[in-house]
Amino acid sequence: MKITPELTDAAVLEELGARLVRRRIDAGLTQAQLAEEAGVSKRTVERIEAGRSTDFAMLLRTLRALKALDALDQMVPDLQPGPLALLRGHGRTPRRVRRARRPADGAVASPGAPWKWRE
Repeated sequence: MKITPELTDAAVLEELGARLVRRRIDAGLTQAQLAEEAGVSKRTVERIEAGRSTDFAMLLRTLRALKALDALDQMVPDLQPGPLALLRGHGRTPRRVRRARRPADGAVASPGAPWKWRE
């Protein structure tokens, strides 16, 4: 099954669990062996594979033991700021998002409206 935004959280967890089961079996590990390698309990491995919620650190340990931790780097790549962001920040990486400023008179221009002189 492909993981898409339309899936519920439970469905995504179940699919991830099923994928980890296949990866564990492909590595030739039992749940107990994986748990020992990952430094987690066998019950934690069972919960992850069943698609139940678990502590993120336990998932990371399990992925590391399955040599699949590098997949997280592909999933959430490190984005570098674009040239305009660097220009606005005088060469520094932006650290927060700022709200758009309101005009001095308090009027709010809609994003699609054409620009007009204020009179």
